[in-house]
Amino acid sequence: MTALLRYQTDLLLRSQRWLAPLLLYAVFLGVGVRAGEPVLGALGYASAALLPVTAWVVRICLNQEPPAARTVVAAAAGRERAHLAAVLAAVACAALLGTVAVLGVTAVSDLRGVGPVAAGAAGLLAAAVCVLTGAAVGALCTRPLLPAPGWSLAALVLASLLALVTSGSPAKYAVTALITGSRTATVHLPWLACAGALAVSAGAVALACRATAWRE
Repeated sequence: MTALLRYQTDLLLRSQRWLAPLLLYAVFLGVGVRAGEPVLGALGYASAALLPVTAWVVRICLNQEPPAARTVVAAAAGRERAHLAAVLAAVACAALLGTVAVLGVTAVSDLRGVGPVAAGAAGLLAAAVCVLTGAAVGALCTRPLLPAPGWSLAALVLASLLALVTSGSPAKYAVTALITGSRTATVHLPWLACAGALAVSAGAVALACRATAWRE
């Protein structure tokens, strides 16, 4: 699996397809986060923006190989393992981006009675929730479940939006906890949302990997 992860990550970095979601995230932060704002609210915005970005990166990683190369990798390592490695490589890159963003936002925001360690921990957990939820969205909204590029992109955008606004969504719960805490200067660590996001993403990725073995 380590070799597969290196292979997928190297493909992503060499292709430079990561630039578009990175620039999108930078635009999100540039528009929505200002220095001196309450830290928890800023962290909530930064975490929420990670969800569609992660879904996009997952979609990129799952479609970046030429069909011939994908067939060779699948023959050598198995279709399910190759599919899983692509998702994990995307999640790792998104998690790294989220970690850097949380630390940067915490550094430039107004703590207003909230400890930096507590704020950073809440931000990292919320970012993890959004990354995991975004991974689930990305895994379900591309091949092999939705191989058509147009429908795949439309479904990804719609599913990302619904994951952020639908009641019961782990991502909405985590982001709402940060925004509410910003108003009351109270830090709520979204452990339950993190567990829920982990379960949802694990189920979605497992389904996508199994479908890869069935349909491709």
